[in-house]
Amino acid sequence: MYTAISVLVFIICLLLILIVLVQNSKGGGLASSFASSNQIMGVRKTTDFLEKATWTLAGAMMVLCVLAVFFIPRGEQSSQSAIESQINSQPVQQTIPSFPGVGGESAPAEQPAAEVPAE
Repeated sequence: MYTAISVLVFIICLLLILIVLVQNSKGGGLASSFASSNQIMGVRKTTDFLEKATWTLAGAMMVLCVLAVFFIPRGEQSSQSAIESQINSQPVQQTIPSFPGVGGESAPAEQPAAEVPAE
């Protein structure tokens, strides 16, 4: 279902792009080619149709986008996030590295870590 909604959103986006490109903000565009012939669909009706089609497609796209949220495929959800599982799987460092002291004195290579009592 999510795939079908995504395809519909894609098609609506393409139609919306085409309709917006056909329109001209100064009243020209597709409507200007019908200026000489004022038959069944005159200039006014063409611009009304393009405006209504734009609003209809924009509304349909918003509704489908909100609807797509409810159909997003959700796999098995674990109680832990991926980052938490990586943190928990890291080995615990048992030794603390030592750094040379100030003034040229050197400390032992590694000191054992102080043990923290388990709760």
